[in-house]
Amino acid sequence: MNDPFRPADDAARTLSRELLAKARHGALAVLRDGAPFVTRIALTTDPRGLPLTLVSRLAVHTAPLLEATEVSLLLGEPGARGDPLTHPRLTLQARPDPVLREDPGFDALAAHYVARRPKAKLYIGFGDFLLVRLRPLSGMLNGGFGKAYRLTPQDLGPA
Repeated sequence: MNDPFRPADDAARTLSRELLAKARHGALAVLRDGAPFVTRIALTTDPRGLPLTLVSRLAVHTAPLLEATEVSLLLGEPGARGDPLTHPRLTLQARPDPVLREDPGFDALAAHYVARRPKAKLYIGFGDFLLVRLRPLSGMLNGGFGKAYRLTPQDLGPA
């Protein structure tokens, strides 16, 4: 059988970056006790366009996230009408990059996060919260029927 995934083209790169930029949440997959565990996380992008989330150390997914060398993130919303599987979605394999409160740049990145996710102001100062960048290692874009693409980190970076 032929590989249904094509190399990224400009349209695929643009759609992938749009899905990243518009994402307010995503489905994060980690390994917990050796088994897949999926949870919904709040999401935005950092100033360079990388996925960025705020997590609590009390959440069940945080320890596996911080221990992982790779995680997976699914982005994209089904439209109001039609088959949900015909709407674009992006799956990333990514490396978690924690940004701790004591790290240089935490305050600026936290301010950026709160500017994009204002409700986070209520809890971003709690001691158990930290920011985590998700650095893409690869991606798969399903842009609709017959529009499947393999993506590299360069394809997902700033235009």
